Amino acid sequence: MNADQALEHYFVAARSWDLDRVVQRQRESRLAWIIAGAGWLCAVACAVALVMLAPLKRVDPFVVRVDNSTGIVDVVPTYRGTAALDQTVTRYFLTHYITVCERFSYVTAESDYEECGALQGALRNQVWSALWAPGNPASPLNVHRDGSLVRAQVVSVAFFDRASGVSDLAQVRYLKAERAGIGAPEHITHWIASIQYAYTAPAQDARVRSWNPLGFKVVGLTAEAEVPTAPVSVTQGPGIQGQEP
Repeated sequence: MNADQALEHYFVAARSWDLDRVVQRQRESRLAWIIAGAGWLCAVACAVALVMLAPLKRVDPFVVRVDNSTGIVDVVPTYRGTAALDQTVTRYFLTHYITVCERFSYVTAESDYEECGALQGALRNQVWSALWAPGNPASPLNVHRDGSLVRAQVVSVAFFDRASGVSDLAQVRYLKAERAGIGAPEHITHWIASIQYAYTAPAQDARVRSWNPLGFKVVGLTAEAEVPTAPVSVTQGPGIQGQEP
């Protein structure tokens, strides 16, 4: 074998070795892309599985109740805003609503404003916010700037049914006692409020739920002052007189 043949044989072997290296690189590259694609496919599948399982992984808080006399333990059911509630519960909310929203004291004004908002619907809250605006001359913040106090006391609550049978109307009679300051005499006025109410799903906010755990909402309210009438004498018969208010 002469030098030229040996050199040609060397070049052929070198090209073959180089070709083998290129083929090996391509094979490794394809294998790496296959593994990466399989990894991405597994990641997407896991994400889809987690999304599908999300509704099943909800955490629901509950209250465990223990009877003091018998020691029986049970779980207090959670109110979802769909079951009908007794008028006793509604009477409490109406009484509490009037008591909180109609009173005024600079000490509790901010808390009363927020609590009253938690017991009202969206439209009613717009009216409530406009009433309490500092630029409104009729705002309680301006009317009672002199430090006067107002307390509210509910006298009676009456419920009314619509012709359709829906019970969402109530009439609340209450008095408002206003005084110029601690120790001053009270000026009492009598009021009557017509209220439309509803029950919705309880709020998710813990602060709102502490005031309104059952989703009670005042949808509409009209309050008017009652004008007392003087007694009038009437004749019921010969020599008999009575009093008619």
